[in-house]
Amino acid sequence: MAVSRHSPDSRKWAWAGRDRAQALLAGIAAAAKRVSMATNIAGLRLENPVLTASGTYGFGREYAPLVPPSALGAVTTKCVTRQPRHGNRAPRVTEAPAGMLNSIGLQNPGVDEFLRTELPWLREHQACVVVNIAGATVSEYGRLTARLDGAPGISAIEINVSCPNVEREGMAFGVSAKATAAVVKCVRRETSLPIICKLTPNVTDIAEIAAAAEEAGADAISLINTLLGMTIDLETRRPVIASTFAGLSGPAIRPVAVRMVWQVRQAVKVPVIGMGGIATAGDAMEFILAGANAVAVGSACFRNPLAPLEVISGIAAYLERHGLTLDEATGLAQKDEVKGA
Repeated sequence: MAVSRHSPDSRKWAWAGRDRAQALLAGIAAAAKRVSMATNIAGLRLENPVLTASGTYGFGREYAPLVPPSALGAVTTKCVTRQPRHGNRAPRVTEAPAGMLNSIGLQNPGVDEFLRTELPWLREHQACVVVNIAGATVSEYGRLTARLDGAPGISAIEINVSCPNVEREGMAFGVSAKATAAVVKCVRRETSLPIICKLTPNVTDIAEIAAAAEEAGADAISLINTLLGMTIDLETRRPVIASTFAGLSGPAIRPVAVRMVWQVRQAVKVPVIGMGGIATAGDAMEFILAGANAVAVGSACFRNPLAPLEVISGIAAYLERHGLTLDEATGLAQKDEVKGA
C-alpha cells in the first residue's frame, strides 16, 4: 500500500532524517577542531573537500531542509545555459546495475532566471557557489561567462565540455584536446574567477585532455562526467531511453573514475576534483589518495540525501584515525608507490 507524504510513517522518516542530519552536522563541527579538512582550489578556500556534482543537486533547494548549503565545501549548480532548456523527451532516466542512466538534456531555467532567483537564494544560505555552464559553440561559452562574471556570490565557473559542438557535426568538445582548449581559452578571456574544466571519460587519453585544459588556462580539473551507455527493453526491442544513449553514473563507474583521477594527477599541476560513484567516505578517500584535492557526491544523493554530510564526517574520521591532514592524504597512494619502487 502506498504511503501518503503526510502519513504518520512519512513524518516519522522525515523527523528521523532531520535528527540524523543534526547529529552529523554537530559531529562535523567537532571534528573540524581536531583535524584539518580545508582545501584550496585555485585560490578558493573550501572549509571541507566535499562538493555536490552538477546535475544531481539542482540548485540545493530540495536538499536544504536536511543539508544546509553552507555545510558543504561548495554547491555545484545544475548546468546553466544562455537560454532556458526543457531537456530531452521522456523516458530519460532508468536504473542500471549499480547505477543509473540519464539523458536529461541539460534542462535548466537559463542564465537570466538563475541570476534572478537561484543565485540570490544560494547567497542567502551562505553557499560557496560553483556554476556549471554549457554551450553549443565556443563563443556561446564566452557570452555565458560574460553574463555571469561579476555577479555577487559566484565563487567559480565549472565548464561542461561534454556538450555537442554544433560547429563540428555534434562531436563533444571534451573528446578533443584542441576543442577543450578553445573553450577554456574563451571562458578565461571573460572572467577572472577560478575556472574548473569538467572532463568526459569517453576519450582515449584523458590525461592529454587535462593537460590541454591546464595549458589553456583552467585553474582546476574535475572528473569524471558520465560514461556513455544504453539499455534495451526486451519486449519492445527498443532502447529504453528516448534519445537512445545516456550517461551512466553511480558505483559502477567508480573504479574507472579513480583510475582516471590517478592519471590526471600525474599529468597536471592544478588541483583535481574527483567524482564518479562516490556514495561513502571510503569511496571518497580512494579519490583523495589517488590525487584528488576535493571530491563531489552526485547520484548517491538521490538514494540518500545525507550522503554529502556522511562523506564529510567519514573523511574527518579517517584522517583523524590515521593522523593525517587532508593535504597529507592527497595523492598519498602515488607517493607510497614511488617509495616502494
